[in-house]
Amino acid sequence: MSACRILDSPAETVPAPSPTRGRTWRPVLWSLPPLLVVLVIAVYPIVRVLAESTVTPEGRGTAVWSRVLGSESFRDALWRTISIAVFSTAGCLVLGTFLTIVLAFVPFPGSTLVGRLIDTILTMPSFLITLAFTFLYGTAGAVNAVATEITGRTTPLLDFLSTPLGVILAEITFFTPFVVRPLLAGFAQLPREQLDVAASLGASPWRVLRQVVMPEAWPALAAGGSLVLLLTLNEFGIVLFTGAKGVTTLPALIYTRGIVTFDLPGAAVLATVQVLLSLSLYIGYRLIFARVTGPIRKER
Repeated sequence: MSACRILDSPAETVPAPSPTRGRTWRPVLWSLPPLLVVLVIAVYPIVRVLAESTVTPEGRGTAVWSRVLGSESFRDALWRTISIAVFSTAGCLVLGTFLTIVLAFVPFPGSTLVGRLIDTILTMPSFLITLAFTFLYGTAGAVNAVATEITGRTTPLLDFLSTPLGVILAEITFFTPFVVRPLLAGFAQLPREQLDVAASLGASPWRVLRQVVMPEAWPALAAGGSLVLLLTLNEFGIVLFTGAKGVTTLPALIYTRGIVTFDLPGAAVLATVQVLLSLSLYIGYRLIFARVTGPIRKER
């Protein structure tokens, strides 16, 4: 009888467990450490530099900004920084694309060794390239020594290291692997069947390269080129070692104002401009990369 009553009685509903406060706050607690790291490493130095740029003898204001931005040295350094970065990036793209095509599609003995040597450059500091350039092309370098012995010249045959051209050539030599590596990864994902089909249909190698290979390489080329442009825009070691005599870029001018003349507010203004340039370039890179890779993702 009692069993029947138990069976006939309506089932008691068990209330669902309510979320606890600990579970609600747990994601917030986990996000605090990385947020603090970003604030300490990235945000605080930028805010500190920006605050330093407003320091004047009378207190705070924009007098330092007007003085620095209106100076001829700033305009020359800004133009030289942008022009060197653009020409160096263009040279890295051309040379890097050529080397990558040869390594990926033209088999030859020792290609693996060449690829390893290119990767090795990525691990080296930039001043080693400038020292190598000095030993080779400096006024007392090997090339000028041989030219003097052969021609009997009293003046160096090559004298370009202390010019923007010397900085550009050194940066092309050092930063080209940053284009080669993503391009090699992009070419590795290219289906070989597409190349075989295009060749079987009678397409010339140049047409295959232009219509089959390069469209697949644009995202990697954009990524490598944008990275090189950012690195060359902020490069200091190569400029200091190679073109210190006649080339002044924004990083070099920041060093001079902050360390040599101890003009900290002026150096802070220049550093703020440098940060704004880098952030603008990074935002532009993200927009271009999203536009380039968007159609590819839709097709896949």
